[in-house]
Amino acid sequence: MTRQVQDAYIVAAARLPIGRRNGYYKTTRPDDMLAHAIKTILAQVPEIDPALIGDVVGGCALPEAEQGLNVTRMGAMMAGLPASVPGVQVNRFCSSGLQAVAMAADRIRTGDEDIMIGCGTETMSMVTMLGNKVVLNPAIYDNPRTFGMAMGMGLTAENVAERWEVSRDDQDAFALESHRRAVAGIQNGSFQAETAAYPVTTRTADLASGEVREAERIVKDDEGARPDINLEKLAKLRPVFAANGSVTAGNASQMSDGAGAVLMVSEKVLKQHNLTPLARFVSFAVKGVPPEIMGIGPIEAIPAALGKAGLKQDDLDWIELNEAFAAQALAVIRTCGLDPAKVNPLGGAIATGHPLGATGAVKSATVVHALKRENLKYGMVTMCIGHGMGAAGIFEAA
Repeated sequence: MTRQVQDAYIVAAARLPIGRRNGYYKTTRPDDMLAHAIKTILAQVPEIDPALIGDVVGGCALPEAEQGLNVTRMGAMMAGLPASVPGVQVNRFCSSGLQAVAMAADRIRTGDEDIMIGCGTETMSMVTMLGNKVVLNPAIYDNPRTFGMAMGMGLTAENVAERWEVSRDDQDAFALESHRRAVAGIQNGSFQAETAAYPVTTRTADLASGEVREAERIVKDDEGARPDINLEKLAKLRPVFAANGSVTAGNASQMSDGAGAVLMVSEKVLKQHNLTPLARFVSFAVKGVPPEIMGIGPIEAIPAALGKAGLKQDDLDWIELNEAFAAQALAVIRTCGLDPAKVNPLGGAIATGHPLGATGAVKSATVVHALKRENLKYGMVTMCIGHGMGAAGIFEAA
């Protein structure tokens, strides 16, 4: 039987406010964060029967400890989805969330399913950057082709800064602009439609009385954006990866916690329920690059995604380029000739944070809401990926 290719439409998209590592969500589990994102998108489209969801595809970059054992399935069940709705956890490091969205869209596009969820979650407060046990294959160190896979992300950024001649001043200026745009976006309410406010509960032990006191607050805005940052403060920061390097804590992405999710349906479901979509999922591409310069991955992925979509770069109106490091973001912008005004208009991960496997789903929510809010046509999410890869996904306003 030949299945008819069909479009996948995003009808709901939400993400939590991003928290700094050991900040908002330092005691919040990743499955709880994911459950909140899923419940939020389902509430936005009450016409959809949750029992009809074909699958929940969730990204997570470090799937162990609190976010191991298929955190997607756990989050889906905790969100109240019927036991009949399955869930799968996928890992493509920093692009795990975007990969999950793409895989969910593909299930619809091939005709296998009519309703899917693509999502991602990550706690960098509970699970450290390299995980709880790091055991690389020793052979990686003996081969020049694979040695870069053992190289720390910061050193790969230093390599990119050197090869693409990205100065420290340029990196700091880029970081400052990221914060400026993010702070303006928060103040202007630009993130409001995509953000699912989260109730954070803190518990404090009173040793004198033996009581545990609870306090709850609702977090609504990204925690990392700083209105008080300036070039003078950034210039005082020392390089953290190479003694004579240019990559600092100020011009690199923040370690963060967060989650995001999108609900996608086929055209048949759109018509059945008379739904108005936010956007159509257009294309996705992932490409490999040398691991020691992993940050330039989008240079290869962007033209591949555009080619699949039958679009030109100038057709893009809004670009979410994940700012793993200012050095790699600037290298991508300059090499591809991207319009800086279209890249991260609301700031990026340097300011708002990078919750690894959740970021792709978070940025997808940002793009589709931006297209609707600004009356734009095409948007893209693109990012570099550890071990030398890059990914890009394109969305069209519906």
